[in-house]
Amino acid sequence: MQALTPHVYWAQRHGEIYLRVEISDGQLDALSFRLCDFCLFCSFQGQGHGAKGENEYEFSLEFLKPVKPEVKHKSTQRQVNITVKKQEHVWWNRLTKQEKKPLFLAPDFDRWLDESDAEMELREKEEKINKINIESRVRKDPFLGLKKGFLFMYNLVQFLGYSWIFVNMTVRLFILGQDSFYDTFHTIADVMYFCQMLAIMEVINPAVGLVKTGVMPAFIQVMGRNFILFVIFGTLEEMQNKPVVFFVFYLWSMIEIFRYPFYMLACIDTEWKLLTWLRYTIWIPLYPLGVLSEAVAVIQSIPIFDETKLLNIPLPKAIGTSLSFSYILQLYLVIMFFGLFINFRHLFKQRSRRFRTKKRKAN
Repeated sequence: MQALTPHVYWAQRHGEIYLRVEISDGQLDALSFRLCDFCLFCSFQGQGHGAKGENEYEFSLEFLKPVKPEVKHKSTQRQVNITVKKQEHVWWNRLTKQEKKPLFLAPDFDRWLDESDAEMELREKEEKINKINIESRVRKDPFLGLKKGFLFMYNLVQFLGYSWIFVNMTVRLFILGQDSFYDTFHTIADVMYFCQMLAIMEVINPAVGLVKTGVMPAFIQVMGRNFILFVIFGTLEEMQNKPVVFFVFYLWSMIEIFRYPFYMLACIDTEWKLLTWLRYTIWIPLYPLGVLSEAVAVIQSIPIFDETKLLNIPLPKAIGTSLSFSYILQLYLVIMFFGLFINFRHLFKQRSRRFRTKKRKAN
């Protein structure tokens, strides 16, 4: 009986050769391999149908470079997948020693990669292995569950607080219209005081290692807001009835009702794509508007501090006067916009890194 030659499809990586052997007119029965440094000989039987009966199949390949004398294979009824390891981790220009490709041999496009893609795949595998090795060496934190529980509750409380502020202000705006601008402070201030005092934890948490974010951006944002809330609004009754209070509080709450639930879900390793997009996108227009409204509040407070001489800094008697707090406010305006630049840059880097990571995972 004359042996038939099956269809053989091949692909490679730097360290391995993949062969896929197929017959289209029967089922595979017996398999045998012979492998030396350069050659592979494979034979098997196929149980055909009708007049074709039982056939023998065989093929041989003389490889371009030496291979290891071991074969791994997995077979189904009509297909054999063979893996042969190269002796050297190098890329071959072709599979066989002879330049002319055998007629039964063709590329396996299901597994085919060019050299650059194969190198990228190899690097990703190495990075994954290195990451697993590092994680296995790193000692697990016995208090990780407790830390996550604390962070979850903190973000939950802040989310509920800012949600109450946002909903309360929105409802009052629809019912009272512009009249709601003038008594925002007296209606909202107590909850805002609570949320902003609690927000000091956002400086403490990275400082003690509970979260892996920078201390300085959190310090700039929290201390900046608390300065506006406690110094500008809290000490000047004349400022408490101004519409700017409404815009400052409303913009703060709009940012936080998306930020805190995002962090809350991160504590339980959960992600909502829409919430992630909102958390890393909505601040782009809202954050500068918030800083602008804070600057308006500072500018409106300057003549009041000048007139009342409140918080003036006394100077030595030899000079015979005091330093008006308004000068400090003017300096604070400069620092405020410098802080805007630092935080904006930090948040943009955070956003780019987040979406770049997601894109790499998706690919």
